[in-house]
Amino acid sequence: MKNFGLDLWSNKNFLIENGEIKLNYKSMPSLLKITKQIRSNGVRGPMLLRFPHLVQKQIKSLYSYFDKAIQENEYKGNFNAVFPLKVNQFPYAVEAVVQQGETFKYGLEAGSKAELILAMSKTLKGSNITVNGFKDKEMITLGFIAAQSGHNITLTIEGLGELKTIIDVAKESSLKVPNIGIRVRLHSAGSGTWAKSGGMDAKFGLTSTEILEAISLLKNAHLLDNFTMIHFHIGSQMVDIAPIKRALREAGNFYAELKVLGANALQNINIGGGLAVNYDQHTHSKSHNYSIEEFSNSVVFLLGEIMNAKNVEHPNIFTESGRFIVASHAVLITPVLELFTQDYHEKLLKFKEKNPPLIEELRELSRLLDNKNCIEYLHDALDHIESLHTLFDLGYIDLQDRSNAEILVHNIIKRSLYLTSAHTTDELEQLQVNLQERYLINASIFQSLPDYWGLKQHFPVMPLHHLNANPLRAASLWDITCDSDGEIGFNPEKPLYLHDINLEEEDYFLGFFNVGAYQETLGMDHNLFTHPNEYTIEINDNEYLIKNSVESKSILEILRSLGYDENEILKKLKKELETSDFITKKEKSDTLTKLETYLHQNGYLRTTN
Repeated sequence: MKNFGLDLWSNKNFLIENGEIKLNYKSMPSLLKITKQIRSNGVRGPMLLRFPHLVQKQIKSLYSYFDKAIQENEYKGNFNAVFPLKVNQFPYAVEAVVQQGETFKYGLEAGSKAELILAMSKTLKGSNITVNGFKDKEMITLGFIAAQSGHNITLTIEGLGELKTIIDVAKESSLKVPNIGIRVRLHSAGSGTWAKSGGMDAKFGLTSTEILEAISLLKNAHLLDNFTMIHFHIGSQMVDIAPIKRALREAGNFYAELKVLGANALQNINIGGGLAVNYDQHTHSKSHNYSIEEFSNSVVFLLGEIMNAKNVEHPNIFTESGRFIVASHAVLITPVLELFTQDYHEKLLKFKEKNPPLIEELRELSRLLDNKNCIEYLHDALDHIESLHTLFDLGYIDLQDRSNAEILVHNIIKRSLYLTSAHTTDELEQLQVNLQERYLINASIFQSLPDYWGLKQHFPVMPLHHLNANPLRAASLWDITCDSDGEIGFNPEKPLYLHDINLEEEDYFLGFFNVGAYQETLGMDHNLFTHPNEYTIEINDNEYLIKNSVESKSILEILRSLGYDENEILKKLKKELETSDFITKKEKSDTLTKLETYLHQNGYLRTTN
């Protein structure tokens, strides 16, 4: 996995050149260069890099493939898309979506009052707003206010109670009535981790009986002309195209039947989200079995076929795919703080004037090891260490002898694996697993990769450099939280191999990719590690610009956000120090300064790495 599956998951967004991973765009800066420039200002800990051009690429791809399918299939409706804010509400992510989508009139989707206010304040006039999820009278009234303000907004009802509230608000005010959508509860279910979004036991949507009742209510309230959309969603990260096709057929027939029943203003079908992103970086695993081209062709062809058979005008198509749009735009960079088997460095060997015979034999094996004899000498070393452990248990060698033996054997194994890297065997692969290294990363998995912790969702991970060298160390990643779940363990079925680095001589950085969807919004402040420093990277033909710097919360800011009085905390800590004994006034002053400095920094570790 020398290229770490780059051709599988990166969508040609990145490439490897001169041993470093680079952006495959315009001036093609390396992630290592960007990282070092940011760190030159004293920044430590993890950092999140945003690349707006990757948002633009995904939006353009979505619209281009649907427009192509519409032309090829002589489809009469239009294509529209909105971005679900729940996927990433962070300001500079939303800014990238709005700015990069302006040409396409790319809209926003809201699922709560706060998200609706955000959508109203950020959506450009002429772009669509759709509102999903459960709503009370206040949220519905906000929808009326948005319509009155000139927004093209659709309130999707999740139950008859919401529709009755819409009717009440329409009667009570003279505000412009927004467009009304109905979420259909399909029999068809999705596939993958989030498949429960569809099916008859789904959380959202109206049954066929409830839809007929809704049409009656709309007619009686003289609001049928405001009913413009039906909506369905069968799950995020859809892995299989077949359930999508079944859902399209079912929803298409719902649409056609409603048109026959007199829903003349109905002109839009919203197919929800679900476009999958490839997170896998191993050739034997694949996260989904379709392309964006197949997806768009299937949607357009099936809906057109159904409408033609029913002699119904082709509806406009809406999608709400957020993961597909923003997953790739964000990269988490974290330094490695420690390699836990570096206790086996040869510099820690402390031989005696007279060593046990097996120790001397190990020294000779290590000295003479080469690519011709490495397998034979490896077997000898493994046999010797078993004998030496037995001698230690019987009291015939001491702790220093045991330490020397383990260091020698450990390094013989490492060198043998390196010498045989081009011709590995099952035995050598198992040795790599047994010899796996624990890489301590300056980050919190709970904060920055919560889907790994909660769902074991894999994210592509690779070093930013040393990519011209073969990685040989089977790697587990430990985060800095005080929690044993803060680990990405080595998985032999999806192995991660990293480099054997001496951190006393150089830094080693890892990048986690495709983290732009859901990870920031779901990230938790476990152990009070908060959102890392973030930066927007704009790339042009000659250079790159680092913009929109947002610092991670300081320790005092973290405590304040939980409801603590930061002034009270600072006052108490200072008072305790000021009343304690110091040898000199300078030491007291320096200690107080250190305390205040630490409290105004973020909680991530600030080593030289």
